Amino acid sequence: MSVQPGARQDPYRAYNFKFEINGTVQAHFVKIEGLGFTIQRILFRAGGEHAEVRSVPGRVEYNPVTLRYGLTDSADLMTWLFATVEGRVQRQNVSIAMLDDTGSREVRRWNLLGSWPCGLDCATLDALGNELAIESLTLAYDRLELDSAAAPVA
Repeated sequence: MSVQPGARQDPYRAYNFKFEINGTVQAHFVKIEGLGFTIQRILFRAGGEHAEVRSVPGRVEYNPVTLRYGLTDSADLMTWLFATVEGRVQRQNVSIAMLDDTGSREVRRWNLLGSWPCGLDCATLDALGNELAIESLTLAYDRLELDSAAAPVA
């Protein structure tokens, strides 16, 4: 009796994604970087066990997420950023949804709860170049949730 291998499953493509703020697609980005977190390890020695160091999970630190996009006339993200600069932090729930190869079905969604803009890198201007003007907006957030329920794209 031979064992049949499972059905082939290719990895998802990194270029099929969308970005939403409070459930609405706000802009189209060329790259999203930094999504993730680190769980600190707390090391300790149990009473009477001097040869063995154990660890337990500690504080969770969420990495800032950087959104790279082509400079356009849309002012929504800049309005949000400059409100923060002026001391009026407007926390928003944002989502990054990865889509299947056809772009018609969500395969994974990351929800960044309590997000607020914490950085801006303006486009490099070069009179001798012909590249797109790409800006980067960095977001901080309070909590990351994973929603893996696949859903059709609206």
